[in-house]
Amino acid sequence: MMTNLSKEEKSLLFRGIDANLNRLKEGLRVLEDICRFSDKKEVASQFKELRHLATLPNYKTYLQFRDIENDVLKESLKIENRRVGISDLILANFKRVQESSRVLEEFFKLENLETSEIFKKIRYKAYSLEKKSLIEDSLDST
Repeated sequence: MMTNLSKEEKSLLFRGIDANLNRLKEGLRVLEDICRFSDKKEVASQFKELRHLATLPNYKTYLQFRDIENDVLKESLKIENRRVGISDLILANFKRVQESSRVLEEFFKLENLETSEIFKKIRYKAYSLEKKSLIEDSLDST
């Protein structure tokens, strides 16, 4: 599908896919583990399913474009390192998952529309799980 992309555009696209796929799977894993070790098996399983859904069969194609040494934003901001409790970890990782799945959804519109739809599905599921985790669960405990 990548019609008319220059070598530089392809490099940007594939580098972005690699970075955001890592970000997405890392965020899902943090959320999965928090639920897992909180004995929330059902929700942990849903995060695990999403993480596996985000696995690309041709991952090495994108990995070739990884360039950590020249990443101009690899240093963390102070606000990114500030966490007060588990709820901060949960919220930060939900946002990480939602943002990276949106980027992947958009980037794959240039590469593969079916894959783009997978990341859209992951994003909407993350919105639903966020509401359940942050709103509905807190109402249940009041």
